Amino acid sequence: MTENNLTGRVRIAVVIGSVRKPRLADPLAAWLEHELTEIDWLDLDLIDLAAVSLPMQDLQPGGGAASPIAGRLADADGFVFLVPEYNHSFPAPVKNVIDWHFVEWAYKPVAFVGYGASGGIRAVEQLRTVFPELRATTVRESVLIPMAWEHLDATGRFVPPPGTVQALHAMMTELRTWAGALRSIRVPDLVGRT
Repeated sequence: MTENNLTGRVRIAVVIGSVRKPRLADPLAAWLEHELTEIDWLDLDLIDLAAVSLPMQDLQPGGGAASPIAGRLADADGFVFLVPEYNHSFPAPVKNVIDWHFVEWAYKPVAFVGYGASGGIRAVEQLRTVFPELRATTVRESVLIPMAWEHLDATGRFVPPPGTVQALHAMMTELRTWAGALRSIRVPDLVGRT
């Protein structure tokens, strides 16, 4: 890996996977944005699926060319999914955004911040089986937040339990390493499109 891969800026898209109202994702996303904007090598793009129109009936094989976020995903060097666990899995809007796109994920790393009664671990583990099909790689480190609702202060702000911030920074370090390594091999014709 070149020195530039290790020291250059990395564009990370954070995908907020819950579209419920009200939702626990809001204070978690605010905390995540605060933590990530402090990282000096990172350019951050928050993509809130609640604000993106990706109708299932418009989904095309191999991705939807008319996606309003395809360009933002394509510009990213890697991804962080803020994903809740619903009924032992990840929510349908997360699968929908994945299926709407194809080349945008290829040869890029994906990391996860999961939350739910068990920290979102089942949602995260299932997503780890989905992304390799799209030629993306998932990083080993993740952040799992069990019962996040118990860590809101009186104003509704998320106060991370001990170890959470350290886990986030360990995950981001790994994500940066993979993003730099994969950047050097990522060319459009590797995924069959130019």
